[in-house]
Amino acid sequence: MGTEDDLLIPPLNFAMVDKGVYRSGYPNKKNLPFLHKLRLRSVVYLCPEPYPEANKEFMEKNGITIFHFGIEGNKEPFVDIPEDVIRDALKVLLDVKNHPILIHCNKGKHRTGCLVGCLRKVQNWSLTSIFDEYRRFAGAKVRMLDQQFMELFDISSFKQTGRTWHYGGNGEHDYLIMGKTISLGTTCYLWTSLGT
Repeated sequence: MGTEDDLLIPPLNFAMVDKGVYRSGYPNKKNLPFLHKLRLRSVVYLCPEPYPEANKEFMEKNGITIFHFGIEGNKEPFVDIPEDVIRDALKVLLDVKNHPILIHCNKGKHRTGCLVGCLRKVQNWSLTSIFDEYRRFAGAKVRMLDQQFMELFDISSFKQTGRTWHYGGNGEHDYLIMGKTISLGTTCYLWTSLGT
């Protein structure tokens, strides 16, 4: 029988968003062996608080880049999620050089849900599907302001560019990148913002 150290325990609200893209709540020490198995390259951290030392040490030891976008949750009447920060986080998320990548906030519900919802808009999901996914993670704590934010989020500045990425390999695996299946060894496109 294995020891407690052998257990792989995912963080709260952990799920796969797309190939190489994951979401969760705040990982704690007992979740780090699980995260190690994902071979992450990057973490998008959406809380304003500094990252805990234990997590930072784990990330540094494993060569994982932390992209810190400190935002408050969408709460009435005075706190709104800043669209420019979500736009910057989305640029990081869309860059396949950062994959595998984990997005997280405290509980993996609201801020993470908004960023994933904006990704889904770029992927041309219907609003009904975006809201269904958001509600699945938010549970009884659905925020109408979050749904309004996702609905009004402007994706017109995101487009496919002519920049290409080539993947080596023998074609045995496919990557799902921005809603398109790309075989290894073929050309795929990186989504970038026109603003940069």
